[in-house]
Amino acid sequence: MPAPEPGSAAPDFDLQDQAGDHVRLAGLKGKWVVLYFYPRDDTPGCTREACNFRDNHAALRAQGAVVLGVSPDTAVTHQKFATKYELPFQLLVDDKEHSVARAYGAWGMKKNYGKEYEGMIRSTVVIAPDGRVARIWPKVKPDAHGEEVLKWLMEQAR
Repeated sequence: MPAPEPGSAAPDFDLQDQAGDHVRLAGLKGKWVVLYFYPRDDTPGCTREACNFRDNHAALRAQGAVVLGVSPDTAVTHQKFATKYELPFQLLVDDKEHSVARAYGAWGMKKNYGKEYEGMIRSTVVIAPDGRVARIWPKVKPDAHGEEVLKWLMEQAR
């Protein structure tokens, strides 16, 4: 499924976080939502990306943003990952069909060491306070992505 286009309505979702609480997009209206998709908890690239969002979290919140990480991992592994790296935001468990990742264009064919397989595509979608897709990063470099999103949000406030 292709990613929604900027300006289109963001697909709603209702997913469980690492504490077992449900997070629904409809309940976040009025806030910027940074929805970042990552392949696996506690792997090198995913850890660098999560820690960069963690290090920029206070500034992102100051811009009115909620950061949500999404991967196919379980609530248990999300909890361990969040605790180990002191992540101050929710990590959401996508369902077995990867419905949310598919709806946002973050699930598809990948290549690694010459092998093709389906998996989570590291990408980010920012949803505006009105519930519309504001910005999409279809491919992400994990090391400074939180800063990149923060800079973009700050530009929107001008």
